[in-house]
Parts: sequence; structure tokens; C-alpha cells
Amino acid sequence: QVQLVESGGGLVQAGASLRLSCAASGRTFTSYIVGWFRQAPGKEREFVAAVRWGGAGTYIAGSVQGRFTISRDNAKNTVYLQMNSLKPEDTAVYYCAADFYPSTETTTANYWGQGTQVTVSS
Repeated sequence: QVQLVESGGGLVQAGASLRLSCAASGRTFTSYIVGWFRQAPGKEREFVAAVRWGGAGTYIAGSVQGRFTISRDNAKNTVYLQMNSLKPEDTAVYYCAADFYPSTETTTANYWGQGTQVTVSS
């Protein structure tokens, strides 16, 4: 089993930055892809970013390319999503997820966190 706990959401103004954290635990999660999805009210869940825990490579959705970055800290078993130049359309619940195929067409994963709300005011 893999457990994921997100933190770092909040209410910010457009143009601000936030960093989300996802603390991971579990016996074999280090072999997984770990990343972030988001879901805005009335919209489908969408892939945002992912990182391969055990090696190189990150994956970023085109809609946030250049503004969001994903990183990991192996010592802390934590994955981060740095979000810069936030826009009102970034408002959503952000979910940490593990064990999924990193693609903008992916909406499912085998493990999910509880989600953290990000609200960007104009």
C-alpha cells in the first residue's frame, strides 16, 4: 500500500506562487510514478505533472508548462509541485497520486491523496 498526504494549498491572488507537498509512505512506492492531478468545479480531473521516483524524468502538462515544476526529495519521501504565476483558471482541488501512466489523457491512478484546495483570485 501507498499512502499520500498533501499540504500547501490555500487562497492566493493571481500572479502569486504556491508550493504543494505530497508526503509519501509505503513499502514499494519508490518504484512508482508520483505526481499531481487537479479537478476544478464542474470539470473533469486532469493530469498536471509527474516525476519518476526511482530515476530521471519529469512530465508537465502543456497547460502549466513554464509555470509549474515538479520535484522530489528522496530523503523526505516528498514530492513538490511549485506553482508560479498562478491564474484564476488554476483554481481546483489538487490531488497527489501514485502509480499511473503520465499523460494528459490519464485521469486514473492506483493511489490518491485526499486533495488540497488551491484558490486563485483575480
